[in-house]
Amino acid sequence: MNRLRTIRKKIPLLFFIPLLAFVGRAQDTHKIVRDLQKPNIIYILADDLGYGDLSCFGQKKFSTPNIDKLAEQGMIFTHHYSGSTVCAPSRSALMTGQHTGHTPIRGNKPVPLPSESVTMAEVLKEKGYTTGAFGKWGMGYVTTEGDPLNQGFDHFYGFINQSLAHNYYPYFLWDDGEKAVLKGNKGKATGEYAPNLIHKKALDFIDENKDSPFFLYYPSILPHAELAAPSTYMDKYKGTLEPESPYKGVDDGPKYRKGPYGSQEFPHAAFAAMINVLDDQVGEIMQKIESLGLRDNTIIIFTSDNGPHKEGGADPDYFDSNAIYRGYKRDLYEGGIRVPMIASWPNKIEKNTKSDHISAFWDVLPTIADLLDIKVESEIDGISFLPTLLGKKNQKEHDYLYWEFHERGGRQALLAGIWKLIRYNVNEAGDYELYNLEEDPSETRNVIKDFPKKAKELIVQLNNSRTPSKEFQFK
Repeated sequence: MNRLRTIRKKIPLLFFIPLLAFVGRAQDTHKIVRDLQKPNIIYILADDLGYGDLSCFGQKKFSTPNIDKLAEQGMIFTHHYSGSTVCAPSRSALMTGQHTGHTPIRGNKPVPLPSESVTMAEVLKEKGYTTGAFGKWGMGYVTTEGDPLNQGFDHFYGFINQSLAHNYYPYFLWDDGEKAVLKGNKGKATGEYAPNLIHKKALDFIDENKDSPFFLYYPSILPHAELAAPSTYMDKYKGTLEPESPYKGVDDGPKYRKGPYGSQEFPHAAFAAMINVLDDQVGEIMQKIESLGLRDNTIIIFTSDNGPHKEGGADPDYFDSNAIYRGYKRDLYEGGIRVPMIASWPNKIEKNTKSDHISAFWDVLPTIADLLDIKVESEIDGISFLPTLLGKKNQKEHDYLYWEFHERGGRQALLAGIWKLIRYNVNEAGDYELYNLEEDPSETRNVIKDFPKKAKELIVQLNNSRTPSKEFQFK
């Protein structure tokens, strides 16, 4: 098979410390896909959706029939991890194939993705794909090097600034570098619900590119706080998810619709309604590709950027949003980083299957490169999970997964097989914790005193798993 020209960018000295190299792929993996038309790729990223927030992952208080149908048509990953426990670094890990010890954006501080980074969109553009992103970006403002149009995307519509993405009836969105003013939201009006506008643009993108391979990156803002949904959805849930505890937010003044969350009288109903909106939108994407005859040649991946939030009146304990797992958004316990993941590709990925393969966001780029037989020479941490998708037995496994978080005193975590090492309060030389996830998936028993040799081994690995960062430093 002819290989695409290798994608090269100058790597700054900061990132020249060797990372895990992307390895070659076994030939039999490609027997199924070698002679096929290049598949369309749709990657749907929910925002702050917990592991337990889908009915196919155990949610009982509401249902997600369209996402469940996607799961029935493909494979559920039970051990998939987000790039980080908050938005921006999780997206950076996804786009670059590097974990947060190496990826340029390691926290929510507004740092643009540098021009030297090789992104998933750039890899696909080099292979002839039209690329579009619709939703929340969060990796660089318009005209900076981190602008999505400077990082491999042909089109972008939505929120560039992740703080403004907190508000569902914004005054404007960005449309290919131009500010699109939403007149229906003037003052305190709620005439234009941002997720609906973004969704329409995404469907239009599919229509416009139905005759050639496309990459649709769909980073939805749902169900991130604030808690808000159209009345047609709210009315379905009001009075059905009692007791409600009204949330008082910012409803006027200079900060109104500039990041702070608005008030919500029915937080439980609003949260369920928002996921209902998301589920319907996933269903409409599925219907669109079916109607265009694209389903058999389209891979759809659905996941979430981190664990469930507790903001704006959200109540993850009421919904068991983190399932059996400890922690929430901003935690490096399982509840903060283990996320639902579904992959569907008719006649390639077996229907109604599950995998316990341990994977993470930084594996998506090498998986796509593996599928399309692209050699990526930028230094990445990911491992292709294409063999798992195609039911092959030559799946490579990670020696470890690593995360770091630069808020709340600094946090680090390392997962190696059944062992999870965690350190909170890194800036104050906080203590390490050790958990055996096979015996204690809820991380309730710190066994570090029982396994000192294993703890010492993992501490060394954790400390060797990052390169220095000018923007994101531990004290």
